[in-house]
Parts: sequence; structure tokens; C-alpha cells
Amino acid sequence: MGCQLWDQLHLDQFWQERLSDSREGTCWRHVLETLTIYRLVDPGSEWRLHREWFKNSALADLLDEDFSLAQKDNLYRCLDKVLKHRDPLFQHLRRRWEDLFGVKFEVLLYDLTSTYFESDPPFPEGDKRRYGYSRDKRSDCVQVVIALVVTPEGFPLAYEVMAGNTADRTTLRDFLDRIEKLYGKAERIWVMDRGVPTEEVLAQMRQSDPTIHYLVGTPKGRLGQYEQELLKEPWQVVREGVQVKLLPQDAELYVLAQSNDRVNKERAMRRRQLKGLVKRLKELQQMKPARDALRLKLGAAKAQFPAAWRLVNVQVPKAKAVAEGQSVQFKLRTDKLRQVWRREGRYLLRSNLSGEDPAKLWQFYIQLTQVEAAFKDLKDDLSLRPIFHQLEERIEAHIFVAFLAYCLHVSLRARLRVLAPGLTPRSMLEKFAAIQMLDVHFPTTDGRELVFCRYTQPEKDHKMLLAQLGWELPPQSPPRITQKGELIKE
Repeated sequence: MGCQLWDQLHLDQFWQERLSDSREGTCWRHVLETLTIYRLVDPGSEWRLHREWFKNSALADLLDEDFSLAQKDNLYRCLDKVLKHRDPLFQHLRRRWEDLFGVKFEVLLYDLTSTYFESDPPFPEGDKRRYGYSRDKRSDCVQVVIALVVTPEGFPLAYEVMAGNTADRTTLRDFLDRIEKLYGKAERIWVMDRGVPTEEVLAQMRQSDPTIHYLVGTPKGRLGQYEQELLKEPWQVVREGVQVKLLPQDAELYVLAQSNDRVNKERAMRRRQLKGLVKRLKELQQMKPARDALRLKLGAAKAQFPAAWRLVNVQVPKAKAVAEGQSVQFKLRTDKLRQVWRREGRYLLRSNLSGEDPAKLWQFYIQLTQVEAAFKDLKDDLSLRPIFHQLEERIEAHIFVAFLAYCLHVSLRARLRVLAPGLTPRSMLEKFAAIQMLDVHFPTTDGRELVFCRYTQPEKDHKMLLAQLGWELPPQSPPRITQKGELIKE
């Protein structure tokens, strides 16, 4: 399946022009294909691929190679050769997705994540491995930051690896220039979460020629800034359960969106947190611990119920009062609760698409989850983290291979969405893992052996899926013969 996806994206032709075989006969594009399919099918370390996975897989037969392809040195040397071809690969993949799936590139979703790895400082000056805000909650590890641009369907256009202490708001300007350099100037719509753009960059986007359109979330504090003006505007229904209010401001349009489902979800979460916090505070009132112990327990309660803590006013008695039997006192902050209640399930967007249909603006913004899904696939399905490489170039090459595997992953998902809706790429791979490749040995009377390399027959559901995808299993390979325990070369 991985080989089919690789061929579908014409990656063999792309790499044939750029990765020529070594003088010893090593086919580098087959090494890269092996690394990518391994990352897609059963991700792990390069050492595991060399020691265990390759010999137990069918790739040697499918690529007409032997075990020397997966030698440890070959795997690492291949990683050293691929990074310089990153930009041409982005352009090649865009053309293939346009041809295969009719993907449009007018709307771009931009976001960042971090990935940590097992490596100890100090590092050379200018190294990208740095401590920073960890989205993986691993502040004890150094990390790099990955910026990614995808289409609303999840097809990636480009990515960039940055230092682990890079602030989100410093990245957008360079990425706008990068996309323009790769794909030329065009009227694109950039969709981003709050915290990514700065006011300066947004002003530059409005003044550029052609205008670069944007739709971006805003910090919660800005909702308070425009709350009184928005109260005067009528709600417009954009779809069942979703309403918006529009507020033009200078060259921008502010959109207050409210989702009934989101309202119910956030209120349920808030009630659950508040109920848990009140229960814990009542327990502390009954326990009457010493003042220092009480402060520690309150700190733990605050960490466990952070959203509810802001809605409660907690008073810790003085040490003398605690000794006299007084305990913690708390009171609900009704003013804060009313404010939170009004804002639950609502988010304020800003855009320079003043004439756009509000239903489209809302749809664009919720598609931002596609970037989050891409990061989830990279980190979970393709096991991007943790990274054990000790050289910065190898770390970036590791991320490059994970990106290639994600390209196969998203291509398979796009095919399944049309031909087998309900099946995910991971469930598809697990289903086809039932088809096994095995060697059958038949001894001959003269002491030699006939070796038949055979795959097991596909089940009915396998045949149905193969027919839907338009794929065929390769023909069974011809038998081989051994002499004195070694294969006779043809």
C-alpha cells in the first residue's frame, strides 16, 4: 500500500532526478522510500528498522532489493542527502494534489507546534534545539518549533523548522514571504489562530499588492472591548445552531460567532469544574488543616480546577485564626460568572474580507482544526516524537521523512473519503496488515532448496477495498533456489 501511494505521487520520478545511485550500487531513492513507508506503516527508530523491521517486511521483494538496503549507515547517509530538495518537493506535491484531487490553494491554514527530543545541552551556537513553551507538556526537554501550512482538506503546502524558543508571533512575516517565493503572488486567504499575527504584520497584509486576505481569532480581551457595540447588532443565522454578528471597523470586519453546540459543551465543562472545586473547598473546611498545609492544598485545587478558580473568591484565615479553629472561606464571584456565561461558546474573529459571506468566514475558521489534525497525525500516527538524533541536520531530516509519510497518509485519506468513507488511513493499514508475506522452503533430492516467496490470499473485504481503490496486488514472485544454504544469483 505504501508503494502504491509513493507511485501515485510520482515520488520515484522526482527522486530519480535528484538522488543518483552510489558507486557501490546503493539506490538512495529506495532507501528513502523505505524510511518513509516505515514511518507510515509501523513508525520507530532507524535502528529498529535496520535490526528488525526490514527483514520482517515485504519491502525487499517489492523493491527488488536485499537486506543491505537497510544497513544502518545507508539509512543515516540517506538522511544527509534529502533536505536540500525540500522546496522542489513542495512544488512537486502541489502539482500532484492539483492533478489527483483538484485541490485549490486559495485558502491556507497556518499554525505552529513543538516537538521535543532526548538530547542534552550544551549545543553549538545557533543550534535550533532550545527550551521553550512545550505544547507536549515536556518543558524538561529541548525542542524545535514546526510551522505548517495546509489546505482546508489537510494537504500540506510547506513547513519550516525553527528554534525551540521561537515566539509564535515572530514567524508569520517570514512564512508569507516563503509561500510567495515558492508559489508566486496571489490573492490568498490566510486563516490563523490568535497569538500568531501581530498588528504590524496584519497592517502589512492589508497594504500588500495584491492584498493578502486573512481571518484570525482574537484574544478574549478584545471581545470585552467591542462587547457593547456588538450587543446592538442583530444575530444572523448562518446554519442550524450557528449565529453571527458583524461589526465593521475601519478596514476590517469583526465577526462574533456563536455555536449552540459549543455553548452547551463549554457550560457543561464549566459546571463540572465548579462543582469539583466547591466540593474540594468544603472538604478543606471540614478538615481544618494547618495554615501551611491549607495553602498547599489550595494550590493543588487551583491547578486541578483552573477555570473554576477564577469564579470563586477564596479567603485564607490568618495563622492565629486557623489555630482558633477557623477554616478557609469562599464565595462565588457572581459578576465574573455572568461575564463567563455571556461569552461561553462565542468567539470573535477579525478579517479584511469585508464583503465575504459570514457563513463562509465561519466555515473557514472551523477548518483550522485541519492543521491541528495534521499535527496530531504527525505526533501520534507517525510517531514524530521523541527524536533521538544528536545532530541538528539529522533532526531536520527526521522531520522531513515524517512530512513525506504524512503526504502519503493524507493522500490515502483523500482516496478513502470518496471511495470508502468511514475508514481512516490507520484502520486501513491495520486491516491490510493481515496479508502476510512468507517464504516456503521445499528441499530437493540433491540437497538444495526451492524457496517460494508467497503472500497470503486476501479476504473478501480486502478484495473489495482493492477494487474500490483501483489497486492490484503484485504477481507472486518466481521461486528461487539455494545451494549450500545460499541463494543462487540469477
